[in-house]
Amino acid sequence: MMNYAHPILSCRQSISHESGLLMGQEKKEWVAMCAVGRELGWSLLRDYQEIGAPPEPLKVLILAGKGHNAGDALLAAGEILSSHENTTVFVIFVYGRHQLKPLVGRAFEQLLEKGGERVEYFAWSDRGEAAMLEEQWNMCIDGIVGMQFAPPFRPPGDEVISWINAHRKIDFRAAVDLPSGLSDASGEDVFRTDFTYATGIAKTPLFEKANQQLVGRVRYIDIGFFASGEGVDPQTENILLPSVLDPIRGLRRSQTDKRSFGHLFIIAGSRSMPGAALMAAQAAVRSGVGLVTAFVPQSVCGYFSAALPEAMWVPWPETTDGGLAMEGYDLLRSRIKRATGVLAGPGMGDGEETQALLARMTGEIMLPTVLDADALREGVVSVPREAGAGRLIVTPHFGEFTRMNIEGGSDFGVDEIRSFSRRMGVITVLKGPVTRITDGTEVMLSTFGGPLLARGGSGDVLSGLVGGRVAAPGAVPLEAAYQGVAWHGLAADSLARRRGAVAVKATDLLDELNSVLRDE
Repeated sequence: MMNYAHPILSCRQSISHESGLLMGQEKKEWVAMCAVGRELGWSLLRDYQEIGAPPEPLKVLILAGKGHNAGDALLAAGEILSSHENTTVFVIFVYGRHQLKPLVGRAFEQLLEKGGERVEYFAWSDRGEAAMLEEQWNMCIDGIVGMQFAPPFRPPGDEVISWINAHRKIDFRAAVDLPSGLSDASGEDVFRTDFTYATGIAKTPLFEKANQQLVGRVRYIDIGFFASGEGVDPQTENILLPSVLDPIRGLRRSQTDKRSFGHLFIIAGSRSMPGAALMAAQAAVRSGVGLVTAFVPQSVCGYFSAALPEAMWVPWPETTDGGLAMEGYDLLRSRIKRATGVLAGPGMGDGEETQALLARMTGEIMLPTVLDADALREGVVSVPREAGAGRLIVTPHFGEFTRMNIEGGSDFGVDEIRSFSRRMGVITVLKGPVTRITDGTEVMLSTFGGPLLARGGSGDVLSGLVGGRVAAPGAVPLEAAYQGVAWHGLAADSLARRRGAVAVKATDLLDELNSVLRDE
């Protein structure tokens, strides 16, 4: 059973699963609501740090319906009040305070006890005297309706959604569980959010292509609704958990040496794009692999060996345009018995001879191999590999996937990615705002990372991490791909919270890798 993934369920399935766990017992429901509130409050403050430190005072706006996601939002506001003293919470009861379900009313009373005069509230129907509606808000938390929503909105919910979506003075928008108006059957009026915090269960609508501009970035709040591996279905989509990194978080065995942790060979770079090879190697030496040997154009090898002395650098003969020439293949073949894994493609270019080299290498090398960047072409990926060869992992972004997938479509849906992986016999890591990983059967979604990764070089860092994990002795290639993707994404989240998502570079991710493993 997988202990690093939970199933993604439809709203209908989620309602059934929650009902089976909580059985309508108020005590259990309150415990679950409090668990969500604690984690949500902490997560909101943490993610706000991508903008900067929470200001003084911090002004929080709560849109409260009558159901339990409103209770989650109110309890989260209480956690924010407790940890950030100079906070004002302003609550709008969309359907009136008298409509609150009992546990939501309890959550609000608890908020009042914590906040006192720092909590203001009114019903939407009384908004005429609420001048604060037009003020600047640091944070807005949507708790109007949840997964049981069925369109259309009951008034005045639609009016509130239109107003808040048009509001231009909100720094940070967050939705509890699902943006209000989004469900298995969604209406036209949907809260537009920066972050959605999926509580207890990650719901299918969050990952549907049509909804991507509505849900923002997805955070999954695990409150113990699934035991390890429970409900994970290899035939459907599942969400990746940080626990996928647990195998590399513990103590290393004492009786080991550098060869105990694998030897990755990297074939990468060209005279015109040397940096990709260096970034991949920099990530690889931080991946936990024992040894890294990099084969790069001879014209840049000397510089690389000084820039990263932890790797072994082998100068490779060049083509006239600065790519890796076929005549250097014997350099690789004569050493290949030392390797436990291979990474090829970053910065190699699309020269005819270099592409022929990549195709030959892919067909002849028996080791687990990661193909990235310029190796992601149909003429390379489709080369037959001998029986018993190690798994092939490809790491495309959307454009590279379309370039390889010439026999398929380009909708990037789970069926298309799974079909491609089966047809080609590869593990596919399709990079994007939500990264999908599949071996043709099992499909895993990673929500780690964010727009910080939308910059040159981040893919090279990822390929180095995946290559290093694949080269570890005894590694399961699919799990190694999961580990590389999660590690990369969590490092991006950490970096964004420390330094923002703008004035950083891809190699800054490297300094976050250790803190992710140590959960700092």
